[in-house]
Amino acid sequence: MTPKVFYISDGTAITAEVFGHAVLSQFPLKFDSVTIPFVETTARAEAVKKQINDSFITTGQRPLVFHSIVKPDIRDIIYSSEGLDYDFLNTFVAPLEQQLGVQAMPTMHRTHSMLNRGYDNRIDAVNFALENDDGQTLKHLDKADIILVGVSRCGKTPSSLYLSMQFGVKAANYPFIQEDMDNLKLPDSLKRNKQKLFGLTIDPVRLHEIRQNRLENSRYASLRQCRLEVKEVEMLFKKERIPYIDTTHQSVEEIATKILDVAGLDRHMF
Repeated sequence: MTPKVFYISDGTAITAEVFGHAVLSQFPLKFDSVTIPFVETTARAEAVKKQINDSFITTGQRPLVFHSIVKPDIRDIIYSSEGLDYDFLNTFVAPLEQQLGVQAMPTMHRTHSMLNRGYDNRIDAVNFALENDDGQTLKHLDKADIILVGVSRCGKTPSSLYLSMQFGVKAANYPFIQEDMDNLKLPDSLKRNKQKLFGLTIDPVRLHEIRQNRLENSRYASLRQCRLEVKEVEMLFKKERIPYIDTTHQSVEEIATKILDVAGLDRHMF
C-alpha cells in the first residue's frame, strides 16, 4: 500500500513540503501526499487531526506527518493524532537556542512574510522575467543579473521564472531561432552584456519530442532541424566562450541552482 504523507503548516506549508520531499526522496517509494496550509486555529487543527486519524483507520498504516507549526496549542493537537510526527521547527529551534544563547520568538508566516525584505526583490525579479521573456524586448538587458540563451524549448523560460521566484534573480532570456542558423551570431544588445550570458543546451532527440508536442510534424519540430540548431548554438557558445549546461535530464530546480553556482550569482531573497 502506498504510504500516506501529510505536509501541515500554520503558514504556506512550503517549508514542510521542501524538507519532507528532501527526506522522502531518499527512499525508492511512491507516496500519497496531502498538503494542508494555514492551520491557524484549534478548530482547523482538530479537523486535520481527524483527517490523519481517518487515514490510519482506513489503511491500517500510521501516516507520516511533516509539519512546521509555531503555536504550541495547535501543534499539540497534531501531536495527539495517529500520525508519525516530524516537527521541523522544534527539531532545530531548541538546540539553536542553547547554542546561540537567545530565546526564539516564534511568529506565524515569518518565513514567507511580505514584510521580509526579500519579498520585494522577488516580486521585482518576477516582473522583470515576465517582461524580458523570450527576447520580446532587449531594452532592459543592462539591468539583468543574468541572460539565458539557447534554442527554443530548451528550458529558458521556466528557468528564468524559477530564478526570479525562488532566488530573486533578475533573469532575462533570448532564443536563437531557425531563421538565425544560416549566420548565427550574437545581436549587439547581447554582445554588450556578454558577461551576463549563460547558455542552455539540450539533447536533440529530447528537443524533438518536446517540439512535437507543440507543433507536430513541422520543420520546427523535425529531428534534423533540432540537431542542426543544437549543433550551431553549441558552436556559438564555444566560440564566444559562453558558459552553458545541458538541461536534458535535469529538473528546473537543478538547472536554476547550477546556473547560480556556475555563474557565481548571489541569491537575493534574504
